[in-house]
Amino acid sequence: MIDYQSLRFDYKRHPDQDAATPAPHPVVIVGAGPVGLTLAIDLALRQVPVVLLDNDNTLSSGSRAICFAKRTLEVFDRLGCGDRMVDKGVSWNVGKVFFHDEQVYRFDLLPEPGHERPAFINLQQYYVEGYLVERANTLPLIDLRWNNKVTGIEQHDDGAVLTIETPDGGYRLQAGYVAACDGSRSNLRQLLGQEAKGRVFRDRFLIADITMDAQLPTERRFWFDPSFHPGQSVLLHKQADGMWRIDFQLGWDADPVEERKPENITPRVRALLDSIGFADVQFQIGWASVYTFACQRMERFRHGRVLFAGDSAHGVSPFGARGANSGVQDADNLAWKLAAVVSGEAPDALLDSYASEREFAADENIRNSTRATDFITPKSEVSRLFRDAVLALTRHQPFARTLVNSGRLSVPAVLRDSPLNTPDADAFQGAMVPGAAAADAPTVHVDGRTGWLLRECHVAQFTALVFGTGEAAERSARALKASDRALHVVRVQGTSPEGELAIQRYDARPGTVYLLRPDQHVCARWRQPTPADIRAAVDHALAKA
Repeated sequence: MIDYQSLRFDYKRHPDQDAATPAPHPVVIVGAGPVGLTLAIDLALRQVPVVLLDNDNTLSSGSRAICFAKRTLEVFDRLGCGDRMVDKGVSWNVGKVFFHDEQVYRFDLLPEPGHERPAFINLQQYYVEGYLVERANTLPLIDLRWNNKVTGIEQHDDGAVLTIETPDGGYRLQAGYVAACDGSRSNLRQLLGQEAKGRVFRDRFLIADITMDAQLPTERRFWFDPSFHPGQSVLLHKQADGMWRIDFQLGWDADPVEERKPENITPRVRALLDSIGFADVQFQIGWASVYTFACQRMERFRHGRVLFAGDSAHGVSPFGARGANSGVQDADNLAWKLAAVVSGEAPDALLDSYASEREFAADENIRNSTRATDFITPKSEVSRLFRDAVLALTRHQPFARTLVNSGRLSVPAVLRDSPLNTPDADAFQGAMVPGAAAADAPTVHVDGRTGWLLRECHVAQFTALVFGTGEAAERSARALKASDRALHVVRVQGTSPEGELAIQRYDARPGTVYLLRPDQHVCARWRQPTPADIRAAVDHALAKA
């Protein structure tokens, strides 16, 4: 088995380093973490050559981001590595909330049937990065360069010139566009004189990864003010390889150096295990870290030819698993737009919609993350009394459970106000409004084959879903063909109980058409479209209108 934490990738000198003038490339991505790797793979699958630069030659140290949401897994499916993530990860849907030592309620994040992917998997970040690197290495259009650190940038009307330091000295690259995916301490953000603004939380948390052979259910457990860690909160998650993640709230006055020492971690873990009936279980401490956090973002995610994604653009608290998941969704949003612009299919203005859409999503994530943090870590006696009263009520009053916030878990933003949406001309019910991420559902083909709706969508093109059978559905299919736009058409039959789920989720009738962007967000829908409707909607979604 590969030890992804100990991997070291070879630095290789590139011919670009000997070029007389900066070698030109359509897209350069800075940062080979989950966001940069996702973006590089997505662009390569769209036939866009990519240079991916990373300032060191390792994967992430420790588990770090471990919760990967259903929508992120669907993105990884499209990139060709979702199965591997799910097979290795620990799938879960159920969470339990405790006040003191009593369970006050449980929740199920995926209570309805008919989804291929679980609500979440828990998988250490080094596995996610390792699998993405291995996928990237299969794609010849990705030029991944380790130990290449960007130290300077000059922007021009037609691109940017990067100055790069390597073990062999410096060189320069010409980039049509630069994607800054270089993390919360973004070097590119500093080089452009930009900053992320927001709220810094005065609290400290200890993350401890431990391995143990304990037969605990695969679920998320969150304690408020437990007897084994009084006055604070604790979170327990299972990961791959029999590893468990424990987060202990410490308070602002905790000494980060002291709290990381094994002799101080061990009694905290021992007290937790004793309290849940595992007094005899032995454990080993793997990785540990003490962290503080902030909820903040850059004012604008686009600066000329440089586009910021992931932690370089925005940061949230870890409660709700919104960091890595929102970063992958940034990449999902940006890739198809960059590909359309680089290929000449769309104007440069399309990239402005990346900034506006993902700034909106970042605000939503920061809002939810801030509310969770305020509930988990009350900063006044009044707010603590309110928090504890709410928790006490949850035992018997269902309404109070809606007020409990141990981290509103990551879901994709609904881009209702996107400039790329075509407003509805027909009446629809349900959640699949323009701007929503398409919901998965089982599919059943005429020949009896079964599958999943999102697997049927094209990895790089706009997809049109045509619902039902009969003359109305055939008219819609003919309209799509007559629109003279490059569309991938999926016929959704709905002729079995499983197939009916898609009909219900999309409030579809025979002939209903949903137009999905390449990132699988709905951008238009009709009961019976004309070729002109379809042409206008595609052009609008490409910022041509």
